[in-house]
Amino acid sequence: MGQSRKIIIDTDPGQDDAVAILLALASPELDVLGVTAVAGNVPLELTAKNARVICELARRDDMPIFAGCDAPLNRKLVTAEYVHGKTGLDGIELPTPEMPLADGHAVDFLIAQLRENAAGTITLCPLGPLTNIATAFQRAPDIIGRVAEIVLMGGAYFEVGNVTPAAEFNIYVDPEAAEIVFRSGVPMVVMPLDVTHKVLTTRARVEGFRNLGNQAGRAVASWTNFFERFDMAKYGSQGAPLHDPCVIAYLLQPELFTGRHVNIEIETTGTFTLGMTVVDWWRVTDRDANAMFMNDVDAEGFYKLLTERIGRLQ
Repeated sequence: MGQSRKIIIDTDPGQDDAVAILLALASPELDVLGVTAVAGNVPLELTAKNARVICELARRDDMPIFAGCDAPLNRKLVTAEYVHGKTGLDGIELPTPEMPLADGHAVDFLIAQLRENAAGTITLCPLGPLTNIATAFQRAPDIIGRVAEIVLMGGAYFEVGNVTPAAEFNIYVDPEAAEIVFRSGVPMVVMPLDVTHKVLTTRARVEGFRNLGNQAGRAVASWTNFFERFDMAKYGSQGAPLHDPCVIAYLLQPELFTGRHVNIEIETTGTFTLGMTVVDWWRVTDRDANAMFMNDVDAEGFYKLLTERIGRLQ
């Protein structure tokens, strides 16, 4: 195996964020330089705590975890406790983390890592609102050209919105930040609801995690049990989408996903469409393509990878 790929996970955990982080930490192909927390699913205090809970579950209390922006660039924070529970990680009871947060701000960590590592060697993996990334790009424009790639969970097109009729939650929470990131020129891969709604939990898949016999497997089963109740009631589906692990699965097995390289613009002013990802899927404009927008996934292959890797943890 070649050299592992350096990534920074920017996240607002969230049960599906937690599964994504565990997948990354279980995968030697990935060198996780640090985890940066942002306000999103729940407020920053809880996302920063939850990131530590997850890393301790994976026996990685050496992982640098930084607290970042506690509110969008110029909007009030919208959260999603109605999906994730009051802690953001409702489901299994896990111990209060003992590992401390790293000193300093997540944005400063992002800037320092991108400056100190060779250009083109760090992939950013945002799993929540894009506030930290956009703030880093605004504060230190010299780092933009040093990012290898951004692989993010966010947006929707054919599947439409999940927080408003038009908008997906991560983009909706901070559309101005999303606009900065999508217009940055950094190569981007987008995992929208169009993909994540095709990787639904089933009883067999949840029990597959539980039957791994390790604490990580039990936690994943419990988390998916918790938040699938919301999605099953809302969509009438058989289970819940595991949104954020799609980002990490793509880094490990990109062949699981298919999509198109197209133009994506972020709606920041629309009365009904604020936060919409306007995807030029049919290439009807002359706007330059700026992202690989995924719209299909091999769900069986995805769960096979996820179950095998979670089984490697303790």
